[in-house]
Amino acid sequence: MTREEALALVQEKVKTKNLVKHMLAVEAAMRALAPRFAGDPDRWALAGLLHDLDYEDTKDRPDQHGRVTVDSLRGQGFTDEEILGAILAHAGQKAPSTPMEWALFAVDPLTGLIVAAALVHPERLGGLTPQNVLNRYREKGFARSASREAIAACTNLGMSLDEFVTAVLTAMQAIRGELGL
Repeated sequence: MTREEALALVQEKVKTKNLVKHMLAVEAAMRALAPRFAGDPDRWALAGLLHDLDYEDTKDRPDQHGRVTVDSLRGQGFTDEEILGAILAHAGQKAPSTPMEWALFAVDPLTGLIVAAALVHPERLGGLTPQNVLNRYREKGFARSASREAIAACTNLGMSLDEFVTAVLTAMQAIRGELGL
């Protein structure tokens, strides 16, 4: 599947603009992280772009989140098991075990935390620093739905929290126009 095909699928299935922006943010972060782990940036980005394809359909059935996407993609002839595994792992349908799985698991909530931090920063995403994000990370009441435990799983990739935040923030800042931040 090409990025263009995946993006068309996202535009067909996902109606919430902010969810599409989230998926683009995760895509950018995954693309940026791939080379650190000898991964193919296009494949890692594809995992990020597709990871929440079923979110709107499964928001009231979290036990099905990820599974619906994987079943749908398999039904369309998509056979990249590494990407499918990462989609399942990010949704808690399996334990992460590969670098792609751990990255998607940790990137997903971090992008949400970064967006929340950008929304309260006077210069939005462009003026946000890793230290701003880390300060918000330590505020347990800030962006509560961004799992600190999942974000901290970046250590399973051999990355410190500081390194991880910097890499993901930099990737998101590179597409801030698309994100509207």
